[in-house]
Amino acid sequence: MGAALSSLVESAGPQRTRGLVRVSAQLAQGGSALADLREEGALRVLFPRPPDDVLDVMLLNTAGGLTGGDKLSISAEAGAGTRLSLTTQAAERAYMAQQGQVAQTRTELVVQPGAQLHWLPQETILFNGAALHRHLKVRLLGDAVAVLVEPVIFGRRAMGETLDTINFADRWEISRDGKLIFADAQRLAGDGAQLLQNPAIGGVASTGAMAGLAYLGPNAASLLKPLRACLSPRSGASLLRDGVLFARFLAEDGYLLRRALIPAIECLTGRALPKTWRL
Repeated sequence: MGAALSSLVESAGPQRTRGLVRVSAQLAQGGSALADLREEGALRVLFPRPPDDVLDVMLLNTAGGLTGGDKLSISAEAGAGTRLSLTTQAAERAYMAQQGQVAQTRTELVVQPGAQLHWLPQETILFNGAALHRHLKVRLLGDAVAVLVEPVIFGRRAMGETLDTINFADRWEISRDGKLIFADAQRLAGDGAQLLQNPAIGGVASTGAMAGLAYLGPNAASLLKPLRACLSPRSGASLLRDGVLFARFLAEDGYLLRRALIPAIECLTGRALPKTWRL
């Protein structure tokens, strides 16, 4: 009996994390309120303060991080005329994965006409040997506005860690009224420390963190000059097309990345970042 149980456990393989969250906002009594919420597995949702004109949502991964084979799915919708802001309770951690195993995260955001949605997760920290593929898909309708950021930290420099093995892929797809208006894809596979020195990626050996920041809305052009005024020396912003403003940030570590990101994000959102960003 013992041998049979042992064989069954081995054949089942290591336990993997699954998590799903679906959340939506609607107008109620002149402000933004929760319309629908679904939680499954390791993903949970917290509401740090009562909703007013903005519904603030905080995401929590109770598994404490990601490793190969884990799958997380997040869906959010800002109903017509609402303001919805999503962040995470802490930085996400992508741990070393077994050979051939990849963690996957998928985020799908829908922003209805007249609505604003802010996607503001804290950093994802990639440990040596991490394997993570993530996909951000955004659908904008009418005059909807979205501010999106995805920060990444490469290794734990304070512990002397370097990424000699990494498998990281990040893909953004953004459409308005069914038409693709922005797409961005990154893939780092192999010796991460060496790849980050590539002129097309990091450019210098000191690159230890990066982020993409996008503003999508009718008044994007008017925000280009204010955004550039608060950028750090290793950052740049461009108006890629009408209604699409994008900035890329490089930094030596997570602390310097935050120093560069926070004023830029607040410039685009017009409000203070969630308190978890400042803890």
